[in-house]
Amino acid sequence: GRGGGRAMESAAKGGFVLANLAEVVERVLGFLPTKALLRAACVCRLWRECARRTLRTRQRIAWVSALEPGPAESHALVRALARELEKVHVLPQTVLYIADAETFSGHEECHEQKKARKRNSKETALALEKLLPKRCQVLGLVTPGIVVTPMGSSSNQPQEIEEGEAGFALLFPKIDGVKIHTFHFSKDVKNRVFDESKFAEAGLKNNPDLRVVLLFGYNSWKTGATRFLHQIVNPLNEKSIILAGGQVESFTSLTSENNHAQPGDACGVVGLAFSGPQIQSATVLLDQDVADERTAEAAMQRLKAANIPEHNTIGFMFACVGRGYRHYKTKRNMEADAFRKFFPSVPLFGFFGHGEIGCDRIVTGNFVLRECNDIKDDLLHGYTTVMTLIHLGSTK
Repeated sequence: GRGGGRAMESAAKGGFVLANLAEVVERVLGFLPTKALLRAACVCRLWRECARRTLRTRQRIAWVSALEPGPAESHALVRALARELEKVHVLPQTVLYIADAETFSGHEECHEQKKARKRNSKETALALEKLLPKRCQVLGLVTPGIVVTPMGSSSNQPQEIEEGEAGFALLFPKIDGVKIHTFHFSKDVKNRVFDESKFAEAGLKNNPDLRVVLLFGYNSWKTGATRFLHQIVNPLNEKSIILAGGQVESFTSLTSENNHAQPGDACGVVGLAFSGPQIQSATVLLDQDVADERTAEAAMQRLKAANIPEHNTIGFMFACVGRGYRHYKTKRNMEADAFRKFFPSVPLFGFFGHGEIGCDRIVTGNFVLRECNDIKDDLLHGYTTVMTLIHLGSTK
């Protein structure tokens, strides 16, 4: 019986350590993914404090990628998110997800003889939102094609997926010194003039810390849509702000403002604004002349020359549906490959859409690196690719 007694004694000691020594508890809890950590936080006050401190240190962006089509009932991104959220080490505060339009809402196989895929975009969007924390702001878009870095490592080869089922969710935790918020402006049928007080409400005006605005127009084929987009983009066309984005098929989630009841035929703009003095960003525009490996790499070289720090940085690629492998004469993944060559460890995300928003611009702190002639940049394009880097500050 003495062995049993010793085991009890050491178990009691272990219990004492785990109930009283914060450093040990914190060390142990540090190995847990966030969901398990939140469960552990319910054990006692010490564990709760340790869990809270551990969470505060987790300020790296995480992401979930879906590249394989799944069963007809659910989009691959829904299943990937359900599985991976058990394993991620961040607590998402803001989520940007983008999925392919065709399979997200199951447009395909709607011929009479085949059974249509049972999927509608509202249900898919709700399934995704349900998986995420209640207080998290979610912006969801569907687009004709997807640019995504597979999970596991930020140096994985980014993929341009122009057909087929794909998607990703970018999970932004609370990051010290960085504020990210979503916004939405929809075109008011009655007023031709956009009410600019809405800019201030959205933090896009009188905000000296505003660094990057990602904007996405939806229902861009509607009459007046382009004019409306100009009304949004022109006031934001400042030397100190990076603007990038494009025209998407539709937006499916915008939970921070619970205004799901959009008139189906409205057009408008949704987006994410990044504010914080430590954010650095740069963007280049690959226009129609960029049509081979050499010119694509020259554009990446310009982006590299901005000297944006590459840790804690994400890349975005917003391309026209007319580019991709057709534009590069059957060579696939050309632009994502060029990006990876110059940025070996920056994950790249984005889409193929119906028009691009962006220009060549570099903002590092308060220093703008380009010829500042006072002509405003032309920000709306077709048949181009916009490549953008966003650095969110140095992580501990």
